[in-house]
Amino acid sequence: MRTGIATGVGSWPGTDAREAAATIVGELPDLAHLPELPGRGAGSDMVGRASALLVDMQLDTTTRGYRLGPRPGALARRAFDLLRTDLDALEEAWEATGSSGTGRVVKVQAIGPLSLAAQVELMNGHRILTDSGAVRDLSESLAEGLATHAAEVGTRLGAEVVVQLDEPLVPEVLAGTLRGASVLNTVRALPEPEALHILDTVITAQPGPVLIHSCASRPPLSFLRGSAAAAVGFDVATIGTRDLDAVGELLDSGKILALGLVPTTEPTTPPTWRQLAEPGVRLVDRLGFGRRTLAERIVVTPACGLGAASLGWSRRALELTSEIAHRYADEPESLTAE
Repeated sequence: MRTGIATGVGSWPGTDAREAAATIVGELPDLAHLPELPGRGAGSDMVGRASALLVDMQLDTTTRGYRLGPRPGALARRAFDLLRTDLDALEEAWEATGSSGTGRVVKVQAIGPLSLAAQVELMNGHRILTDSGAVRDLSESLAEGLATHAAEVGTRLGAEVVVQLDEPLVPEVLAGTLRGASVLNTVRALPEPEALHILDTVITAQPGPVLIHSCASRPPLSFLRGSAAAAVGFDVATIGTRDLDAVGELLDSGKILALGLVPTTEPTTPPTWRQLAEPGVRLVDRLGFGRRTLAERIVVTPACGLGAASLGWSRRALELTSEIAHRYADEPESLTAE
């Protein structure tokens, strides 16, 4: 996986797949991604899209969210159709920029198996996470379906493919703080070795490198270091002094960091690229790594998905992300941290 580059996290505002793909392919020349448009409703959000990726499993909707369905239904068909629309739009934008067959890299995203099992219910109303056999089946289904999806994207675009797994609920899964189906039910804490095995089932099945992204308020960095992923992404604003050792251990382990440096909500005062780049500079300085780390071990991203942002700020966020990555790659020694 290349470093010194910029990419998006996944979600994008609006409902126009072609506009989204054209913008992202144009603004992210080094690592464009397949946009997710949650504004279109059920089947297009992070969890619903999984229904288009799972093999021999499908999701349905309930008043509380999503559950496993006994047979393919309207949600599964909608999720599949929306994914086809998004892939067609991305291929169109890709060809328009002359990127086909150039070896250019693209990223696809999917919810990770732990967060998926934590959010989707069994048909009896309990979370999938409460049934170890169902969790195993789910992770294997996702692993196969996502690998097929990544391979198709690579073939259609003539590109190398990076897979991103979104795992926002790992802290709750490991701590056992998820609510059960009622106040009398609890969801047990998943032991780390078991959770890592589930995660690696999906990671090791992918044809290319995998990035795990966490938008948790305190990302589980030490846990993610033990995974087979090549890179770990998180919002820099969520870490503090107590997390420095864990970040340093990630770098020491050989993993790439995808640093979320650009806010997903437009600030009152428009920031400059230099202001937004400073937290990354301070981080490597405090860890005692050389400034070349910014060019050699860092990918720059927005803090999280941009699905809830305005279209204007989303475009500006990608511009800032690309500018920071460019400066990290070309001028790391000249950057200052105040």
